[in-house]
Amino acid sequence: MKIFINPGHDRARDPGAGNARLELNEADVVARIGEAAGDYLADAGYHVRRAQHDDLTRLCDAANHWRADAFVSIHCNSFDGCTRGIETWYCSSAGERLARCIQRQIIESVGTLDRGLKAGDFYVLRATDMPAVLVETAFIDNDHDARLLLDRQDDFARAIARGISDFFL
Repeated sequence: MKIFINPGHDRARDPGAGNARLELNEADVVARIGEAAGDYLADAGYHVRRAQHDDLTRLCDAANHWRADAFVSIHCNSFDGCTRGIETWYCSSAGERLARCIQRQIIESVGTLDRGLKAGDFYVLRATDMPAVLVETAFIDNDHDARLLLDRQDDFARAIARGISDFFL
């Protein structure tokens, strides 16, 4: 199986959301989570490609050309400094199944608030030919969630990898 992992945002041009108090930015956090998730999947025998940049057409074209079996975009959410939890976005029925597997694993592993699965029309979800999800791991602008993103990156990575593996069982 071939898994395409997209840690969201371009570290040099658009670091995404952040938490100034804890000196966190989304691009760095999701890069580490995506790297570790990919390593766990590779150790389990999956073929993994990772790409982190803001050219969404290039990302989707690369995943489609490689004929990936799943596409996972990893992000941190941000809203009002109070909102917490994980939500996972999908666009197709297969994407919904993949989202459910990943969401369940993160909730069980990290114990964060379950904000549910959400249907969405994000470009990376509709322009890919394989089941695709966008995982909003936690709210980086909420100090409680940001601590999870800081201290439990490996738990997020393992949970994402297990969720992907569950999908293919």
